[in-house]
Amino acid sequence: MGSLVGHVIPGFGFFLIGIWHLLNHIKLHALRPKSYTSLAWFPAPRLRYAELYVIMVGTLISISMELFIGPAKHQPLDSDGTIPSYHLHNFEHSNISLSFFVYAAFSILFDHVIPSTPVQYGLTLFLGAVAFGQELLLFHLHSTDHHGVEGQYHWLLQIVIFLSFATTLLGIPFPKSFLNSFVRSYSIMFQGIWFMVIGIMLWTPDFISKGCFLNYEEGHKVVRCHNTEALERAKSLVNIQFSWYLVGVTVFTVSLHLFLVKFFRENVEYLSLICKFDDEDLEDVEAQKKRLVSHGEHKKFLEMGKRENN
Repeated sequence: MGSLVGHVIPGFGFFLIGIWHLLNHIKLHALRPKSYTSLAWFPAPRLRYAELYVIMVGTLISISMELFIGPAKHQPLDSDGTIPSYHLHNFEHSNISLSFFVYAAFSILFDHVIPSTPVQYGLTLFLGAVAFGQELLLFHLHSTDHHGVEGQYHWLLQIVIFLSFATTLLGIPFPKSFLNSFVRSYSIMFQGIWFMVIGIMLWTPDFISKGCFLNYEEGHKVVRCHNTEALERAKSLVNIQFSWYLVGVTVFTVSLHLFLVKFFRENVEYLSLICKFDDEDLEDVEAQKKRLVSHGEHKKFLEMGKRENN
């Protein structure tokens, strides 16, 4: 993960899952505001487990990159079978991916064994909370730099991960809370965006802060600064970036909510109006049928009377 690609690709995955959840939660709440109940994951139209398959494939690729493809020897262990210090971060990152793989795999299993039950929903969110909790713990206790520019990016990332962790746990006792589901989706999407920002800003030489440079250490590149003033300036710029993205993503998600609510409710009203007119037309047709039947019976009665008189 300690590279541009290693941050951008997982970040894009988080972004996709977050925006997918956001759109579906807004749609579900707009169509059924009074009976809204959150879902831990959303079935895709043609492939039910598409979301979970994406997570499983993505995490397996991530684990393979960290432990087998990325290392120069294509395996992360030393000659004596121990883990060298410069590969500790590879194991940390792969453990995060492993926890999300377990979440996705058991979500599919739960859907087969205990479908559409409160237990399924609760256990699925529990595994999601475990995955986010593990991610938070490993980034907090990360074996790489905690004090440099990279450490500042990851410290801010921990705030977003904690939000995902907390809202996932709160989803278990509050399945009908749309606001909790909205914030959880928002945090997952923001997590993805911030991952991509980290990858681009830390490993693109043109974006390195003034007075800082890329230095190759322990198997990967790290941003270092010439002096304390340059380091503090770089950290302050990271904070400013985070604030900009926070405001931008918040404005985007709230605006998206307003637009989609209006869109879905107008469609519901339109469909309800069509159904109303169809019902009225059906009533008119039935009334006409009754009148025709009555008229026919009356006509037959008169004809029978004439025959009897004759």
